Amino acid sequence: QVQLVESGGGQVQAGGSLRLSCAAPGRTFSSFAMGWFRQVPGQERVIVAATSWNGAKIYYADSVKGRFTIFRDNAKNALYLQMDSLKPEDTAVYYCAVSLSYYNANSYHTGTDDYDYWGQGTQVTVSS
Repeated sequence: QVQLVESGGGQVQAGGSLRLSCAAPGRTFSSFAMGWFRQVPGQERVIVAATSWNGAKIYYADSVKGRFTIFRDNAKNALYLQMDSLKPEDTAVYYCAVSLSYYNANSYHTGTDDYDYWGQGTQVTVSS
């Protein structure tokens, strides 16, 4: 069992910034692809950004390109999502996820089915 823990969510005004972090106490995920998703009540969980194991391949949803940055520090066993120029429509619960597949590690993945473990989520609220 892998437990992922997100932190860094909160409430911010439009135009502001937040940095989300994801850690896995006692486990290492430096060899695996990871991603950030978000979900609004009543809607499906959707991809925000994803990265290969080493950050060489990265994906962003069109809605966040140029504003969000996904990066990882494998030495610290941590995944991050830097969110700048936040908009009210970015309001959601944000989840990190890991794909425990060496086959998948060299690319990014955008489907929820591609991932094996998820964090509990962290709320991001952007007010206008």
